[in-house]
Amino acid sequence: MDDFIGDIHGHAYALRRLLGRLGYEERRGVYWHPERRAVFLGDYIDRGPQIPETLAIVRSMVEEAGAVALLGNHEYNALCYHQPARGGGHLRPHTLRNFGQHAETLRQFGTDQRRLDEFLGWIRTLPLAWEEEGWRAVHASWDAGQIEVLRKELPEGHLDAESLARSVDREDRLFLAVEDVAKGVELTLPEGISFRDKDGTLRTEARVRWWEDTEGRSLREVTLPTHPEMPDKPLGPARYTVYGPGEKPVFFGHYWLWGRPALQRSNVACLDYSIAKGGKLVAYRWEGEKELRDDHLFWVDEA
Repeated sequence: MDDFIGDIHGHAYALRRLLGRLGYEERRGVYWHPERRAVFLGDYIDRGPQIPETLAIVRSMVEEAGAVALLGNHEYNALCYHQPARGGGHLRPHTLRNFGQHAETLRQFGTDQRRLDEFLGWIRTLPLAWEEEGWRAVHASWDAGQIEVLRKELPEGHLDAESLARSVDREDRLFLAVEDVAKGVELTLPEGISFRDKDGTLRTEARVRWWEDTEGRSLREVTLPTHPEMPDKPLGPARYTVYGPGEKPVFFGHYWLWGRPALQRSNVACLDYSIAKGGKLVAYRWEGEKELRDDHLFWVDEA
């Protein structure tokens, strides 16, 4: 059976406590469970105080204990930040905003470029999505059409140097597939409408609840998290493949939720509860059930 763990963002101390709550024990530097496997949903780096330690814990569990680790948007951004682009610069430009998002990771690795490069090499091997008989897991959204694009374009399941370069080309089909799966489905806001996100960045697109149809509903109703300034004018049909109630349980992170952890639906579980902003690190203990249960959620606070 599997334990799904949401966004960690360098909070290794909280991760150790959560693994302890779930019954994992550290042996020779690796966390093990005699009957269970951890499935990490991405975003191990940036923001938090113990980024190299977090990477070391997750990597050791993948390599030694059979855990699964997915690529989050912060890992994807890091790969692009460090990969040179043809014609100069990098796939992710070194702007002040992009540097700021990645700065804590760079600071903690300091001058140890060899160790950073080693972790980046490992991060490049991480899959964007994972599916087994009883469940699906992804960092941000499971759009069946975009998942199929990834399966066709990435036969190994992960991004190499060539496909990484393709993924930043807006004319390439990989661009939207990676954007939706790793960063979430977004809708463009009507002209004149914008909002500031958790970091104060002005946004003209909003993330949506991709397991709900937009037909006849307002942008205010389908955004995640909800923004009261969103217009309440009814929308048309969804541009994405709506994740239906009859689908397998799906686990993901990414959305910076707050409050007491709870399921979004009986087959939909977001496990990102903002540990990097003073929230919680959350896990779901899956026992094979087709209908998820709130009492299978576990969490620890930042403190």
